[in-house]
Amino acid sequence: MNERLVDVQTTSGALDTFVVHPGDDRQCPPVVVYMDVWGLREELFDIARRIATVGYYCVVPNFYYRQGKIRNEYRNDKNQMITLDRLDERRRAQVLAPLSRLSDSMVVEDTGTILNFIDADRSARPNSAIGCIGYCMGGRHVFRVTARYPDRFKASVSLHGTELVTDSANSPHLDVLKATGEIYCGFGEKDRHTPPSTVAAVNRALQAGGVRYHCEVHRGAYHGYALPDRDVYDKHCANRDWELIFALFHRQLRPYST
Repeated sequence: MNERLVDVQTTSGALDTFVVHPGDDRQCPPVVVYMDVWGLREELFDIARRIATVGYYCVVPNFYYRQGKIRNEYRNDKNQMITLDRLDERRRAQVLAPLSRLSDSMVVEDTGTILNFIDADRSARPNSAIGCIGYCMGGRHVFRVTARYPDRFKASVSLHGTELVTDSANSPHLDVLKATGEIYCGFGEKDRHTPPSTVAAVNRALQAGGVRYHCEVHRGAYHGYALPDRDVYDKHCANRDWELIFALFHRQLRPYST
């Protein structure tokens, strides 16, 4: 595979982005990975590599770039990343601080620039249907960009997404009804950010709105279950997600490899 870190120029500065794709002459369908609250790191790069190995052009943008290269990572004695809920108050506040200065609208705006970058790269299939996958806050950002660019994002994946349902008329779960492709959501049964009422609200809205949609609520899984370096990682649940995600990508994005 070919991989590199590039700076994508936006009106707000240089958006550092990890890019990976198969190491041959194919033009591959693109997939954008939307980061969680922790920011860019090797864990997300490995997820992008996994996607690229089966025939996709994958990018992981640092949407914190306006604040610099934010990197937060705390590990336990097993060398696993400690999930946010298990951190002390000081470290939790440090992790959450960059999030308070990142709006959904910033991510939507930056995504437009990322799409232009992808379309200009000869390794990506030009002006094609695009996939996206987001974790935690990135799961919400997937809803937002799918709503803003429905003609491009045709295979959208939200895993343990946060703040998917709000009291706003523009709540993410209502905004995403503009989708024209397919959406998959993975939820953890024990995720405090997505109680049964939230999952039910998302299900009702997307099904009533006629969106092609499927979700899985993974028994016993906590927030962050899908991230392989995390202390709450659930391998069985994450592999079930990948089974469904790759089937979705294959249906909607049609890579050359199978």
